[in-house]
Amino acid sequence: MSIEVKGITKLYGQQKALDNVSFTVATGEIVGFIGPNGAGKSTMMKIITGYIPQTE
Repeated sequence: MSIEVKGITKLYGQQKALDNVSFTVATGEIVGFIGPNGAGKSTMMKIITGYIPQTE
């Protein structure tokens, strides 16, 4: 099974946590999210898993 994410945006009030993020993870690939605090890594994982809804 692959994962395809297209154009995810998440707003918290006026603050954009994610801005039109897209990526694909092919079957068998191993990936990791890296970045500084506040980059949106946890927010993206919560959206992918259905824990929170995306704004757009």
